[in-house]
Amino acid sequence: MLMTLKLDQIDRRILEELQRDSSRSQRELADRVGLSQNACWRRLKALDNAGAIRSRTVVLDREKVGAGLVVIMMTRTRHHSANWLEAFRSHVAAIPEVVDFYRIGGDYDYLIKVVTRDMASYDAIYRRLIARVELETVTSYFSMEAIVEQRPIALSRQ
Repeated sequence: MLMTLKLDQIDRRILEELQRDSSRSQRELADRVGLSQNACWRRLKALDNAGAIRSRTVVLDREKVGAGLVVIMMTRTRHHSANWLEAFRSHVAAIPEVVDFYRIGGDYDYLIKVVTRDMASYDAIYRRLIARVELETVTSYFSMEAIVEQRPIALSRQ
């Protein structure tokens, strides 16, 4: 069962600042949220221990690192058994270019977001995907422009 953490306004500000730039020093983070360094560290440690922070990462410029193609794959299947689902999850999770993977409701069963170099590399990923699992439909949408991407979760308004 999932449990939602009770976050006060300062906790939300800490998390929002970390989402914007997790490389900030403890002192800079404390200054930005209006706390002493020790008080900020204690709150940060509590948020970490409660599982509010899954990881601290770096956001790359896709174009500059040679991963300029974003593809949203919408898939539909006739299979819904636990064994098939586990095999499909493992297969998709093993593809390094898959950056997001969701089971969804609606006309499709799964949404897979792929970030890769170019169309030829996407085709290889597609072929790898369909080689080991039976899918009824795979529809691919190719991003032409990122308008909003990797936006921090808005906590102040919740």
